Amino acid sequence: MNMKKIIYSLLLFSLVSIVANAQEKEGDYKAPKASKAIVIDGNGKDADWKKASWKGFNQVWIGQNPTAEDFKGKYKMLWDANYIYFLVEIQDDSLSDQHKSPLDLWWEDDCLELFIDENNSDGNHQYDYNAFAYHITLDYDVVDMGTDKKPVLLNDHMKVKWVKTSKNTYLWEVAMSLYDDKFDQNIKTNKPVKLTKGKKLGFAVSYNDNDGNNVRENMIGSVPVEGEDKNRGWIDAGIFGTLELVE
Repeated sequence: MNMKKIIYSLLLFSLVSIVANAQEKEGDYKAPKASKAIVIDGNGKDADWKKASWKGFNQVWIGQNPTAEDFKGKYKMLWDANYIYFLVEIQDDSLSDQHKSPLDLWWEDDCLELFIDENNSDGNHQYDYNAFAYHITLDYDVVDMGTDKKPVLLNDHMKVKWVKTSKNTYLWEVAMSLYDDKFDQNIKTNKPVKLTKGKKLGFAVSYNDNDGNNVRENMIGSVPVEGEDKNRGWIDAGIFGTLELVE
């Protein structure tokens, strides 16, 4: 092989590597910075939302692959120094809230579930705050498992509003405060983490779909999970995608 061919091969390999590294893996997201605080009113009309790209989520974690009429979801994200913002559009032909107590089988009803790992450290978080698994009910209760192995309400961790925008279509708008693994559910003085450009977090978006029964029919997530047991986000932060905060 002559020198020109060697140089050409090296350049081609470098270009392929650059392109591959630039592409986001399925389940990853680069969130632009909002120029000002997003108003959480469920309409998604703040101008900054135009900066962010929609990304669909369709990974079946529980149940069967739903039809488009039964469920379809997509999300986009922004950030500022104080919050991670989520805009999630859900198409669902039947909303159901069978369990009125927020601490009773909360995962079996229709609910938006947002997972976050503040320092992207992976690992187990089933009964600690290495990461959070926030279940957001239709009544705006925010539930996770506590260090005492019991459910705990963490409503003050986020602002949430959802609205019905058209037949079978619902828009959820969320401002989430970020807490690190030192969070203590037994005290009132926990301080949210301030966010900065370049920070990387573990995250996933999912939705529990109940069509009027005592149990959810499907759980659809944003990241592919290997193996037969795909309902591991509430235990293992290692399945999460990576969220990068960019300008």
